[in-house]
Amino acid sequence: MPKTTVQKVIFGLLMSFFMVLAMEMYNTGLRNGGLTNAGILNALRELPLMFALCFLTSTVVGEPLAARLAARLAVPREWPFAAVLARSAMTVCVMCPAMSLWATVIFQQPGIELVPSWLQTVVCNFPMAFFWQIFFCGPLVRRLFRLLVPSAALVPACAEEAAE
Repeated sequence: MPKTTVQKVIFGLLMSFFMVLAMEMYNTGLRNGGLTNAGILNALRELPLMFALCFLTSTVVGEPLAARLAARLAVPREWPFAAVLARSAMTVCVMCPAMSLWATVIFQQPGIELVPSWLQTVVCNFPMAFFWQIFFCGPLVRRLFRLLVPSAALVPACAEEAAE
């Protein structure tokens, strides 16, 4: 959907915010044995740092790599929505391990147990990140983006992403 650099930044900020918000709530709940009001406040305190790391990581590594991976998949042209799903899935495949590494280093401080702690974090986060992205965050952000950038609404999301 986004074509210009400004549009890509807007889209990236929206996607980063909503993904980080959900994942912070989820991880806070996991760490505390359930999500509570106090846990929500803790997640909101962690949000600015993780949001900045997510936006930076996705801009520099995540989105370019996800786009290349999605382009390698055999997506049928008759079903352009498959391109949207492929791009979303590849984004999670790249960003979940990257953001899980950031979270492991910052919040768990695992020392010499970095690799096993990181792998466990990825395994716990991946299902949530995948389903949140495919069913909630992705559609929400694409809708918000089309509302905020009306010129982007002229090109259907499926048709545009299939062309990439």
